[in-house]
Order: sequence, then C-alpha cells, then structure tokens
Amino acid sequence: MRIKRTTPRSTTARRTRLLAVSTGLVAAAALAVPAANADQSQTFSAAELTSASDAVLAADVAGTAWNIDPATKSLVVTADSTVSQAEIAKIKKAAGSNADALRIERTPGVFSKLLAGGDAIYASSWRCSAGFNVRSGNTYYFVTAGHCTDGAGTWYTNSARTTTIGPTAGSSFPGNDYGLVRYSNTSLAHPGTVGSVDITSAANATVGMSVTRRGSTTGTHSGSVTGLNATVNYGGGDVVYGMIRTNVCAEPGDSGGPLYSGSRAIGLTSGGSGNCSSGGTTFFQPVTEALSAYGVSVY
Repeated sequence: MRIKRTTPRSTTARRTRLLAVSTGLVAAAALAVPAANADQSQTFSAAELTSASDAVLAADVAGTAWNIDPATKSLVVTADSTVSQAEIAKIKKAAGSNADALRIERTPGVFSKLLAGGDAIYASSWRCSAGFNVRSGNTYYFVTAGHCTDGAGTWYTNSARTTTIGPTAGSSFPGNDYGLVRYSNTSLAHPGTVGSVDITSAANATVGMSVTRRGSTTGTHSGSVTGLNATVNYGGGDVVYGMIRTNVCAEPGDSGGPLYSGSRAIGLTSGGSGNCSSGGTTFFQPVTEALSAYGVSVY
C-alpha cells in the first residue's frame, strides 16, 4: 500500500520549494561505498526486510533512499552527503533486531527533485521536461513528474511563456511522482517519439536493464537499472515510493523527462544526486503506473 501525505500545502509553499530545489545539485560522483555490517552472511526473511524498510521510513531521515535487494536478501540504504553518522545510527536503532539487514551505502551529492523526453516545458515559475506523449481516444497529453505539475496551472513551450501547451490535467506527489498535461494548443505537434526514437509500448524495469534518459538540461545519457521499488526521502515530507534506481546521471531541469529502453517507455525522472560530469544516482517513477492511473497509452 502506498502511503501518501494528507496534510494540505499551499500553492505558494509548493512553488517556493520547487524554486529552491531548482537552484542545483551538489556536484559529486555517486560511487556507493558499502559500509560494513555486523554479519553479511546472515539471511533475512521477506517479512524482516519489510519491517526494516518500515523502520527506515519511520526514522524519517532526509537524503536517504532504500530498496530491498533480492539477490543479497538485504535492504540497501543509500545516504547522500547531508546524512550524518548520528542519523545513520538513528536508522540502525530504528531497525532494532533487523539492523544487520541494512546495507548502508554512501553517495556524494544531495538527493533533490530535478527541477528546471524530453523537451523543455515551462510553468509559471519553473522549468521541467516533458516525458512521453500519450493519448486517450482522440485527446492528447504528455506525462511528466508529479513534483513538476504539483501547483502548476498552464504550461508553455518557451521561457517567455508566449506559446501555450495546455493545462495540468492530473498530479500525484508525494507518494507517487507523476503528472498529466493536456494539449490544448492544436497547432502543436505531439509525435509519439523521444527525440528520434519511436516509443511503441511501455514496460516495467528489471535490474540490469539498459536504459536511456533524455532531459532538457543535459540531453541524452545512458546507463542501467540498479534497483527496484526504492523509497526516496527528499525531505520536508516529500517521500516517494516504488521508484526505479539507476546509475544514469541527471541535473535540475531534467525532471519529468523520459527513461526508455529501446522503443519501450520505462520511467519518468524524479530526482537524485550528482551531475553529468561526475555521475550520479537517479530515481524514476515507473511510467506504467502513471499510464494506468490516467487511462492513457503511449503511441
């Protein structure tokens, strides 16, 4: 079950947060360094790993992300540069008897929602990237990140905000990180492509899958899927669940952009750490969930 924050937030507060994170990420290579655990040979059950995951969530340490690694039967907890040793100790204490199930990894940089696939799209005060063009019958939309559409009204193709795309038609963040924008400007083309790649279907990610990301800040970059069903705590109550973890770099403004494998749509850029000079760890919202939620499909 997904846990969503129910406390209402004002549009002003949302926009302030969006603008704050759009200023940039700390540049650093995200080369994870595993920390030693008490007993690496110990085996933990699915129930114990789930309990450990719930404990990490309850510890509520911003700058952490975690996912169960089925190969090693451990819970991989990735901590960015803002997480102190005291906070790591807090996480382990929360896990209690399951603390040995945690595999702590450090990643330089700061986990941030990557504000600023796809082409650039502009809301009233921020920039993101379009994800995949989708449709329901004869009505056309594109999907993007929910932290982009959260609090956004009309979208534009240019920074001067003179060419309208259309309004936000749906938004889900935090908990999820997907949103939907409807094309109301009939003069705009909306091909079913990402750059020159024709997207013909959507699929779920698998560990080791080769993937490519496109964004309006950094263009096209490739890598692989390193984890599934990750939970990411961006801080301030902004926690997202079920994310795809990758080693593909991204930077502010790339948010919402498409992650794809060949002609298959895979995900939408959510956030991460690092940059495209030194590398990074990046998380993506599975696109199949967004398509199902809005009853739309790629074409």
